[in-house]
Amino acid sequence: MKKLIKQKETFLTDMLDGLLITQPELTVIADTVVVKREKKTSGVAIVSGGGSGHEPAHAGYVAQGMLDAAVCGEIFTSPTPDKILEAIKYVNNDAGVLLVVKNYAGDVMNFEMAQEMADMEGINVEMVIVKDDIAVSNEEQRRGVAGTVLVHKYAGYLAEQGNTLEEIKEQLDVFIPTIKSLGMAISPPLVPTTGKYGFDIEDDQMEIGIGIHGEKGLHRTKMQDIERITQSLLSELFKEIKANDIIVMVNGMGGTPLSELNIATKFISNYLKAEDIVVAKWLIGDYMTSLDMQGFSITIVPNQPQYLEAFNAKTSSPYFH
Repeated sequence: MKKLIKQKETFLTDMLDGLLITQPELTVIADTVVVKREKKTSGVAIVSGGGSGHEPAHAGYVAQGMLDAAVCGEIFTSPTPDKILEAIKYVNNDAGVLLVVKNYAGDVMNFEMAQEMADMEGINVEMVIVKDDIAVSNEEQRRGVAGTVLVHKYAGYLAEQGNTLEEIKEQLDVFIPTIKSLGMAISPPLVPTTGKYGFDIEDDQMEIGIGIHGEKGLHRTKMQDIERITQSLLSELFKEIKANDIIVMVNGMGGTPLSELNIATKFISNYLKAEDIVVAKWLIGDYMTSLDMQGFSITIVPNQPQYLEAFNAKTSSPYFH
């Protein structure tokens, strides 16, 4: 296995040590893997997290205007309830804490347990679950993928605007169902903890509907050029999106050069222009990755003035462009 690591057992701690060098305003709470920024004296606190391997999610979004804390599990492994509780207790300032959770069984179970423990300690905690991956037909079982980052940004914006915990959850409950994502990959990630690739694939094949934990797609097909790939993804997305004014995120999966993301963006734009669909904002880059998987996902949200204002609002995160 070729990986730029010291040893697989210290992947997470070594990564966080490096993060703190470049972002000294962050801190890892002692004896946990919770990354936090300076505690707010007022306002709702936003906490998210999950397994590592999705960088810059989630620790990269601990910043003014986004998250107050992120709880980092081992690679592709949910953090434990006690560590999530540690984050809740640290950021709580009596205005309440909102948990943003991706719809994976381990994440949902552990964050729910932490919420229950926080409730027993008198902390007001609400939770929202992101289910934006349309590759899964059953809406209740849809995975939380790149659209989760948009929830981080919108939730952080609402908190900065002084909304109460109940108001933020109410607005997110409207926002989250509008987020639709679909991804593809031409190569799997190499997982350091196992030394194995997420899946096997031939050079002339590609996966459609991949997850963010090294899962193969929901179906496999012959490799196509990028124009046909974007057409295929967008045609599926617009089976569920009924809007001609949208916000678009083109998300790299970790191993895709920016040049290729820009090429994908060109053909996404061509498709949308041909359909008379206006893009109010583009977000291009690595937002929610799967280690070094080569591929990308498209996330679309119907534009609303409050969403556009939120995504344009200032944040100190260097990763939300």
